[in-house]
Amino acid sequence: MTTTVDLVPGVVTTREALKATYGCGTFQGIEPAEKSGMVFVFSDPSAGEEYGYTFDGRAEDDEYGPLYLYTGAGAKGDQKPSGRNGSLLTAADKGREIHLFVADGKVPGGGAMRQRYIGQMVLDSVNAYDVRRAPGRDGVMRNVLVFRFRPAPGTTPAWTEGDRQPAATVSGFQITDPLFTAAEPVVLPAQNSTKVKKTEQHNTPETVADITAGQRKVLRREGELVTAFVEHLAVAGHTTHSFQFTVKGEAGTLTPDLYDATDHALYEAKGLTTRANVRMAIGQLFDYRRRVPNRDELRLAVLLPSEPTEDMKELLAELGMGLVYRTDDGFAGWPLSAA
Repeated sequence: MTTTVDLVPGVVTTREALKATYGCGTFQGIEPAEKSGMVFVFSDPSAGEEYGYTFDGRAEDDEYGPLYLYTGAGAKGDQKPSGRNGSLLTAADKGREIHLFVADGKVPGGGAMRQRYIGQMVLDSVNAYDVRRAPGRDGVMRNVLVFRFRPAPGTTPAWTEGDRQPAATVSGFQITDPLFTAAEPVVLPAQNSTKVKKTEQHNTPETVADITAGQRKVLRREGELVTAFVEHLAVAGHTTHSFQFTVKGEAGTLTPDLYDATDHALYEAKGLTTRANVRMAIGQLFDYRRRVPNRDELRLAVLLPSEPTEDMKELLAELGMGLVYRTDDGFAGWPLSAA
């Protein structure tokens, strides 16, 4: 006799029971249940550790609240925002709820994995997913999609301290592309009043997002700025990429905006030319520099969308940092002056 599963945060069940109740599959990490109007997501951080990455888990809260990261579908090769991954990106547009489960040990006397229900989720309204580098099942490095989940409005997730992202066991880095093309916009249902789009990796300068706290304008200037500067460097024959740093004992990754391999220069871009943004860029660059190979010769520079004040120029000069900002006909401050 199969027991009906009520989706109450904290309940522990199995995939077979969920299948019997809602009609979802039992094998994949992302299982749509079309007739029930749901998409079930099964997170197992230990599965990632087996292949050398630990993206899944509760991340640190940010200014928009709690955040859970989840590695998308695809065991080998670059993951794409289509197929099962696409079912997450289109869930809201199709009126489907996303429900998150976390592996919770095995069923006593059997091999099936127990699943603890965390709660209903929505994709982050500003940044639906990040692209990270990680090995596949074949050991070959590839791009993986790391989805960014928020608790659905009006819900209380049943996560615990044990659900936090595992800390990295070693410090290191991977070489990444500076930008990636994200999926098309996804419009969430009116009850959530949210539009989900990828930020910093679009060619459009800005968009508008409706978030539960009220409508706010989400600037895309940083991504558009970096894209334009990468093209500028490419015309000059420069090779660019970025890095993905892991820090032993810490969860998550550090990802600089842009590295110019030809100049051995690291750039941090900001979408607004304000003192707060420049100061943040300075701190990020000093932190990143500690992890870049041949750091003693590394050049640091802040990339801005417009000319800053004279005082901010002096601040960067005193620190020995370069300043590049966009103008009507190109980029002032580039090429960087001799170190």
